[in-house]
Amino acid sequence: MSDLLLLGIETTCDETAAAIVRRRGDGSGTILSNVVRSQTEAHAEYGGVVPEIASRAHVEILDHLIALALRSAGITLAQVDGIAAAAGPGLIGGVIVGLTTAKALALAANKPLIAVNHLEAHALTARLTDKVPFPFLLLLVSGGHTQLVAVTGIGEYTKLGGTIDDAIGEAFDKTAKMLGLPYPGGPEVERAALKGDASRFALPRPLHGKPVPDFSLSGLKTAVRQEALKIAPLSDEDVNDLCASFQAAIVDILADRTRCALRLMLQKGLKPNALVLAGGVGANQAVRRVLHKVAADAGTRLAVPPPELCTDNGAMIAWAGAERLARGLTDDLGTAPRARWPLGEVEGANSSAPGAPLPGAAG
Repeated sequence: MSDLLLLGIETTCDETAAAIVRRRGDGSGTILSNVVRSQTEAHAEYGGVVPEIASRAHVEILDHLIALALRSAGITLAQVDGIAAAAGPGLIGGVIVGLTTAKALALAANKPLIAVNHLEAHALTARLTDKVPFPFLLLLVSGGHTQLVAVTGIGEYTKLGGTIDDAIGEAFDKTAKMLGLPYPGGPEVERAALKGDASRFALPRPLHGKPVPDFSLSGLKTAVRQEALKIAPLSDEDVNDLCASFQAAIVDILADRTRCALRLMLQKGLKPNALVLAGGVGANQAVRRVLHKVAADAGTRLAVPPPELCTDNGAMIAWAGAERLARGLTDDLGTAPRARWPLGEVEGANSSAPGAPLPGAAG
C-alpha cells in the first residue's frame, strides 16, 4: 500500500486545529504539521466553554490554520490524499464549522472526505505514537468523556464502562472552580495537589469494587464541597489538601475501574496488547503513574501519547482519517454533523453493522 497524506481538522470544543499526517504503507505514521489554537482565555471568565463563543472563534481562524498547516508541512492541498474532519461528538456549532469547511475543500480539490468520530481519533492516536496493535483497552478521560472501551479494530469498539454522571475532566474543573482556582481546572488541581496532604480528608471512592467498570463522580464532587464548607474560609493549605485528597480519590477510582475492565476483556478471551490512556486527563502525572502499575500488574503496557496529543488536536483527526482511508472507508458530502455519536455506532471495514460487539459483551 502506498503512503497517504491526510489533512485533519478539529473543531469539536474550544481548540481550533489543523494538521498534516503521513501514513506509510507499513502502517507507521509521521506528523508533518500540527497547528492548534486554544480559546482558553476567551472562556476563562466564564469558568467553562461557552458554545457560541467557541463557534465564532472557529469561524474566524480555521482557514488561516489550515493554510498554516499546509505551509508548515511543505505541501499544497492538491497533494493530500484525503481531508478528514471531526464530525462529532462535540458542541454542534463547532462541529458544523469544521465539517462544512472540510466538505468545501474536498469538493473544490476533488479529494475524498473522511468524517471522523472524535472519540475514535483519541482511541487510535496510540497507533500513531506507539504502534499499538489490536486489541487494546482504551481509557478515555477528558472534560467531556470518561469511558473504558475494548478496541479490536477500526470501527470495532465495545464500551465496557463509562461515567453515569460527570466526566473526570469535568469533575477536576468543577472542583477547581469550587476552590477558587483558575480555569482550566485540571492542571491547577494537579499543581495544588503536589503541595497538599492527600490523607487529610476522607473522600469517597464511588463504585469501587463493583463488577461493571462504570464511574460516578458527582458524589465525590459533593463530598469535596461539604468538606470545604466545614472549614471555610479556606487557606492555601486547605485548598492544597483538598486538591490532594480529591486527586488521590480519582487515582484510586481509575485504578480500580481499569483493573475491572482488563479482567472483563480477559474473560472475553481478549488479551490486550496495551492499556491506552487518551484524553486531556491523560496529561496528569499521578494518573499516569498509577496506570503504569495497573498495566504492568495485568501483564501489558501503558501507552500514552505525548501531552500535546492527549488534548484535542488535528493530528489525531488526520491519523484516524488515514487509518480509515487505508481501509477504503470514506464519506459523502451529505454526511451530517453530530452532537452525539457513541463509539459503538462507528462503522468499520470488517462488519456489516456499525460497532460490532464482542461476543457475549454488553452493548
